[in-house]
Amino acid sequence: MQNPTKLITNIFTSTSLLITFFLLNSMTAAGQSKVTLKNDRDRFQLLQNGKPYPIKGVGGETRFEELAAMGGNSVRTWGVDQLGQILDDAHKHGLTVCAGIWLGHQRHGFSYQDANSVHQQLVDSLAAVKEHKDHPALLLWGVGNEAEGEGNDPSVWYAVNHLAREIKKIDPNHPTMTVIAELGVNEVKIKNIERFCPDIDIIGVNSYGGIESVPQRYRSANGSKPYIITEHGPLGPWEVGKTSWESPLEISSTEKGMFYARGYQANAIENRDQCLGAYSFLWGNKQETTATWFGMFLPDGTRLAAADAIAEAWTGEPLPNRCPKILDLQVSKVDQLKAGEAIQATIRVSDPDNDAAKIRWILRADSGTIGAGGDKQNSETEFPESIQSQGESAQITLPDSTNQFRLFAYVTDGKGGGAVANVPLRVGGMIKITSNLTPAKLPCVIYDDRDITDIFVPSGYMGNASAITMDPEHSVQPQSGKSCLKIEYGSGDAWGGVLWQSPAEDWDGLKPGGANLTGATQLEFWARGEQGGEKVNFVFGVLDGNQPYRDSAKGELQDVTLTKQWNRFTIPLRGLDLRQIKTGFGWSLAGQGSPVTFYLDNVRYIEN
Repeated sequence: MQNPTKLITNIFTSTSLLITFFLLNSMTAAGQSKVTLKNDRDRFQLLQNGKPYPIKGVGGETRFEELAAMGGNSVRTWGVDQLGQILDDAHKHGLTVCAGIWLGHQRHGFSYQDANSVHQQLVDSLAAVKEHKDHPALLLWGVGNEAEGEGNDPSVWYAVNHLAREIKKIDPNHPTMTVIAELGVNEVKIKNIERFCPDIDIIGVNSYGGIESVPQRYRSANGSKPYIITEHGPLGPWEVGKTSWESPLEISSTEKGMFYARGYQANAIENRDQCLGAYSFLWGNKQETTATWFGMFLPDGTRLAAADAIAEAWTGEPLPNRCPKILDLQVSKVDQLKAGEAIQATIRVSDPDNDAAKIRWILRADSGTIGAGGDKQNSETEFPESIQSQGESAQITLPDSTNQFRLFAYVTDGKGGGAVANVPLRVGGMIKITSNLTPAKLPCVIYDDRDITDIFVPSGYMGNASAITMDPEHSVQPQSGKSCLKIEYGSGDAWGGVLWQSPAEDWDGLKPGGANLTGATQLEFWARGEQGGEKVNFVFGVLDGNQPYRDSAKGELQDVTLTKQWNRFTIPLRGLDLRQIKTGFGWSLAGQGSPVTFYLDNVRYIEN
């Protein structure tokens, strides 16, 4: 017979575990949020657990403690990869999360006519909904971000609505929203959501230059659903004036603050019957067109006027310490400059709290690339040696490495506040190629398991780089020799690619390197697909700007359709200036509805 004392102890322990189990489940259930929409004669309110919840939010995934302290209550994300951690962090600081579910973009190669791709996207999205639907910080589901393109394709709207309908079956406690880029020509996007998406509860609108007219245009489109401003901020680089050399003119961070405040006021305050609130962009920083165009903070955490302005709009009170202001930025000469020429820059600043201002100048290359759809961009090269003096006046000597620059002036008050402005600059005339390379021995090999030339390095990962894997020692069915290069792109949408660079990761053409391939008549390579039908682009010589270390020639084969058998491809080189090739080879592809695998072998420059 079992010891009675031990038996009682076991019963007590088991009972305790059962009680603990039920208490934990009761606590979880009690912590779940229920978010609903109230419509009182076309006056909408978002309710969280029965209480009005006007959104005072930002787009971003960091600095939650600071957001809560400044009066914000919600954050918006674009995907679900780190959603669990974001929900936990937000809840810790009393914030909610608009959980974005990324849907494929047609401009990235995703096809809404491909039933398999659309189905897999649905399955993956619903798995995230099931995993996170009961989290107490969840506010609503954002079904896609600017996936609609021009907004005229019903297949996109059918996929959006199908996902929204299935979300409602799994999670009836949180509304669904789809996010669009502006309202579309003649407000076509609003009209098509009304027509094709009955299971979308809320429309999210990303608007910059047109932010103050959204309420009027939304009413003109007869939108019957409430809306949320899901992105707003300064004028976008596609909406501003440009220099004579087409470089967009960025306003100062001081001026940007006014745009944030006016956009919030026009929608979340003056049109609160239809607008449920707003998410300002971006609670952080990013490189898009320039290093400072979008972002309410600098990389070191310095707060900018945009954060001040939106915090005051949320609370009605200015922050205890306000950001310094840039009153004026002048440069003695901005165009027709010469390499080695010195210019003078001056800045006038003020501080609302009379804090002492510290000024730092940075000269960066300016690629002139205008950001599209938030696509990732690489940081521009800096030239610290070009700044001869700091302070309210600075002398800058133009380097001979490129012909377009931006001069940035950063102001800080020593108490966490800052300001920034910049001016585009241009060196006149074409910069000559400065390399004097000895002609390379031909054939010049990019990839060959028997004789690999180490001039060019496959370092230039582009697009959705995390989806790319390359195995240079794949031993199954090489074209010749013991191995070939196996390439896998593990995503069905977006795009990816790799460039063979010299030196590695030289995106700007500011470093010497490359090869003189004079005498080569063809760039030859062999390729095959895993299944057949894969479409891939091949290229060389992509640094085609005005840098001294740029590619002197370029060639490409677009939309090459591969078969399961090895085929030889060539890019003709006769008549091209090959004396400085910095990008020896590259491939890229758009998402094709499912992962893509293909193989390369014997990539080389030859003469014949």
